[in-house]
Amino acid sequence: MTSNVATGSNRWGIALAGTIVMVCLGTVYSWSSFTQPLLASFGWSNTTTTWAFALAIFFLGWGAVVGGRWQDKVGPRTVTTVGVVLWGVGVLLAGLGTTHFGAPWLYITYGIIGGFGNGMAYITPVATVTKWFPDKRGLASGMVVMGFGLGAFFYGFILKAIGPFVAASKHATAYAVAKTAALKAGTPFDAAAVAMTPDDIQAIMTVFMISGIAFAIIGGVCALFLKNPPAGYTVGNSAVAAKSSHDGSFRPGQVLATPQFYLLWLMLFLNVTAGILIVSNAVPIIQDLTGIPAAAAIGGYAFVAVFNGLGRFFWGAISDRIGRNMAFTFIFGTQVLVFFFLSQLHSLPLVLGAFAIILLCYGGGFGTMPSFNADYFGTKYLGINYGMIITAWGFAGLAGPLIAAKVKDATGSFTNALIPVAIMLVIATIIPFITKKPTAPQGSAAGAAL
Repeated sequence: MTSNVATGSNRWGIALAGTIVMVCLGTVYSWSSFTQPLLASFGWSNTTTTWAFALAIFFLGWGAVVGGRWQDKVGPRTVTTVGVVLWGVGVLLAGLGTTHFGAPWLYITYGIIGGFGNGMAYITPVATVTKWFPDKRGLASGMVVMGFGLGAFFYGFILKAIGPFVAASKHATAYAVAKTAALKAGTPFDAAAVAMTPDDIQAIMTVFMISGIAFAIIGGVCALFLKNPPAGYTVGNSAVAAKSSHDGSFRPGQVLATPQFYLLWLMLFLNVTAGILIVSNAVPIIQDLTGIPAAAAIGGYAFVAVFNGLGRFFWGAISDRIGRNMAFTFIFGTQVLVFFFLSQLHSLPLVLGAFAIILLCYGGGFGTMPSFNADYFGTKYLGINYGMIITAWGFAGLAGPLIAAKVKDATGSFTNALIPVAIMLVIATIIPFITKKPTAPQGSAAGAAL
């Protein structure tokens, strides 16, 4: 095999297009900016509001399975386009109908339609770019998934610049403060005294509608630039590239028969559960700890949200040097102390610093796992194989946010969920030490494709 220099020279452009698609998809991580406005607009509980985000992440996982299997057959362009359009349509429809049809409509549109499309579009750039960079898997996959983490960073600053949305967020903060005070005092809550205005509610719905249109257009255009490398494409060490794309790759059925698949799945699940508990409720948690207004909390979270993206690139590149197992050990271990002491922090700089570390490690799991998957199971069926592991993200997307929301509704504070998460992460540090690379599959009969 020889390196195709002409085609190979386009791989950075393909990686850039995939990264921009990911930015559009990663705006899902800005959900906490909508939590209090929705809660105040419709009188929902934290649990009711959080279900929309939880469903979006859950169906993202299953969208990744479908998208991964489909893109292995038809290539990434079609699958990414369909996925990103579904994501945009789901967000658009949420803005159009939630005021009239309530939480079930939000669950169906943003949660199920949008989340499923998000997952379809997520898996394809990851699989595609990993194939283009057999020589720098960790760095390349980390770069493209960094875009997903940066989605909340860019979107948060856009939201902060939208005057009507900021005004609605301030009114929502007053509502949340009054409700929490009533809960702690054991007195009736006078919702009418701090009710959102019709203009406030319309501002929130308008942001959903315009955002959905923008996601579909920008993401759809960038999806057109995605394509798989040609047959025989190699870079640098051709023997390594050939091994990763030949029949030595595990078929989906063979992957499911290995204990390594379930260990990788568990590693991703535990890391996402910890991080997404913070991500899904970041703005209200910052307010709980510091007592600052919603607008300031949104701005603070938007600032540190960049670490979600940087962590994907940082840990992905680091894992190329120290190995995937050691990288995950550090990812888990670094978060333990932060979760143990976060509830004791009340200064905004300290809270944001703690959030930055958690987000760096949360993103690091996504930056490292695609390469982990490719190292263990090859790249020929990377779309579906990694898509199956991504279902861990979906289940964690239900567990983490809903645990946090239920704790908040029951106790009046999110911080009571932090110590159990720290204990969970202590246990998680053991898993990378017992996870070893599987033996290459023998033949193909035993591993019939799913």
